[in-house]
Amino acid sequence: MMKHIAACIALGVLSLTASARANNWVTYEGKEGPGKGKHIVFISGDEEYRSEEGLPMLAKLLSQRHGYTCTVLFSVGDDGTIDPNKGDSVEGIEALDTADLCIMLLRFRHWPDDKMKHFDDYVKSGKPIIGLRTSTHAFNNDKKSAYAKYAFNAAKDTGWQGGFGREVLGETWVNHWGSHKHEATKGIIAEAAKSDPLLRGVADLFVTTDVYEAHPIDGVKVLVNGQVLKGMEPTDAPADYKKKAKGVEQGVNDPMQPIVWTNEFKNEAGKTNKILTTTMGAATDLTNEGLRRLIVNATYAFTGLEVPEKADVTIVGEYTPTFYGFKGFKTGVKPADLELK
Repeated sequence: MMKHIAACIALGVLSLTASARANNWVTYEGKEGPGKGKHIVFISGDEEYRSEEGLPMLAKLLSQRHGYTCTVLFSVGDDGTIDPNKGDSVEGIEALDTADLCIMLLRFRHWPDDKMKHFDDYVKSGKPIIGLRTSTHAFNNDKKSAYAKYAFNAAKDTGWQGGFGREVLGETWVNHWGSHKHEATKGIIAEAAKSDPLLRGVADLFVTTDVYEAHPIDGVKVLVNGQVLKGMEPTDAPADYKKKAKGVEQGVNDPMQPIVWTNEFKNEAGKTNKILTTTMGAATDLTNEGLRRLIVNATYAFTGLEVPEKADVTIVGEYTPTFYGFKGFKTGVKPADLELK
């Protein structure tokens, strides 16, 4: 009798495992750690910055080092492989219904309304969001969509001028400020933010993506400004030419553009979402220890946990991200291929 019960249990486990592998997303179960019992949903979907590589790495880190259960969603093609160019696809978005935190890197997505509803419900729930890089222009919804206001260029008559990026995260797409692929970014912690818990243990912020022009909405707290460098190495000197911002000429680093800020968004359901936005976040950027620690710190703070003095941000397994750019993502990769071995 006991052997029969054991066999049934084993069969059930095998069935669940097979079912999970058939899904077009991946879940990393949390090990023991402060985040045990909490669920993070990562949403990838951009054609340029390799979120389909960077977000699984962060999910593995947070699940194996800190105990969070992490689900990673992707844009998936008809053949079941990850396809960042499929802007209308997001598989497993229902996972947001049970999420404690959403970490996203999206660019110009145009999901069907039934998919958008889960995201909109999440925002209305008042739960926190961490938005990376192009999440400032995450959506490009059709004007006929019930969620047209989410579009990065939404007009005032939709209710959200500048869309989800401007209204919720604090800024929409404006422009490249540094020279794309030629001038890297050094993060300079804002003087007034040096004691902020989200910056605990964060140092030596350097990424190879360029600084974005950004003029965040009133009320945000700028944590880090971006110093444009003359080249692509951390030892390169600061750039020193002139540019125009909003029609006014200024030094490219005088003042510097904000690259990390926090916001508290009071949503239409009467709740408040805690927000961290950074215009860093490409898969290659995430090789930087300081940037990983910033994201881990925000994860702790936004899920009601004390931020560690120096969070463990050691990468789990091998991580060799593809350099950013269009038409260069790894083809033929299925979500199941990203499971922990």
